[in-house]
Amino acid sequence: MTTDKLVTCVWFDLGQAREAATFYAGLFPDSHVGAVQASPADNPSMAQGEELTVEFTVLGQPFLGLNGGPNFVPNEAVSFMVLTDDQAETDRYWDAIVGNGGAESACGWCKDRWGFSWQITPRVLMAAMADPDRAAAKRAMEAMMTMHKIDVAAIERAWRGETAA
Repeated sequence: MTTDKLVTCVWFDLGQAREAATFYAGLFPDSHVGAVQASPADNPSMAQGEELTVEFTVLGQPFLGLNGGPNFVPNEAVSFMVLTDDQAETDRYWDAIVGNGGAESACGWCKDRWGFSWQITPRVLMAAMADPDRAAAKRAMEAMMTMHKIDVAAIERAWRGETAA
């Protein structure tokens, strides 16, 4: 059982928590699948003994996957933001999520095959949008608004006020 004070509980359809936890743990560093708990009693979603929860860690953050059933589905109101250091890392995470049954969205957002939203966000984008030169920040944000997966070089060019070659 986790000893962390705050753990995010992520609701999955029946039987999908371990599959998702295993995928996430294989994709991100400092990630693993932990304890699995069976339901101690029959409940509206499952019979006693079926897999109820899966503890897992993604990028050092603890989660609890709950096999709760189809009653609730993820939406964009909550997303997982992963800050990346370069284009290769951005590509690796984005391509793994989208390429394994996920879907692209706009502005660095994508969804995994379980419906959870991820923001694969290069640190350079965050730096550009926080630039005290508000015109430079605006250029970077406007460039980002045209993208699905973030193009680091294009953000850097926009930030500097350069046009694409």
